[in-house]
Parts: sequence; C-alpha cells; structure tokens
Amino acid sequence: MKEEYKNHYIQFGLNVVYYRKKNRLSQSMLAEFVDITPSYVSAIERGLVGPSFDVLFKLCDVLRIEPKQLFNFRED
Repeated sequence: MKEEYKNHYIQFGLNVVYYRKKNRLSQSMLAEFVDITPSYVSAIERGLVGPSFDVLFKLCDVLRIEPKQLFNFRED
C-alpha cells in the first residue's frame, strides 16, 4: 500500500467497524458470514489491508449497505 493512500484504508476500515457495530455483529460473526477469517476482518478494520471486490461486495450484502457507503470518508 502506498503511504499516500494509508488514510483512505484507515477511513475505509473505520466505516466497516461503524456498519458492523450498527448491525450488532462481532468481528467473528462478520467473518463467518463473509467467509473470511476474523484476523482478516481485523486487518481491514485497522486499515492494514484492502479487501478484494468479492469480499467488498459480500461485506456490503451482510452489512446491508451499498459499496459507496464504505467509501464515504468523513473529515476529522
């Protein structure tokens, strides 16, 4: 990941956390529904990795949101 995009990964991860908690899901539950490991959910949420499109779309299905909502980066 390029350093210039690090903040985008972090903001994306924070949005995953927000919608996961809004749906009252633990990281383990989300991981099970999306068919990924809990450690991968954690890495996404911390902005360490970006998911593939397949994982992105599955996350959105489980969280009942549109993909654009995960890319709605708020100013701090």
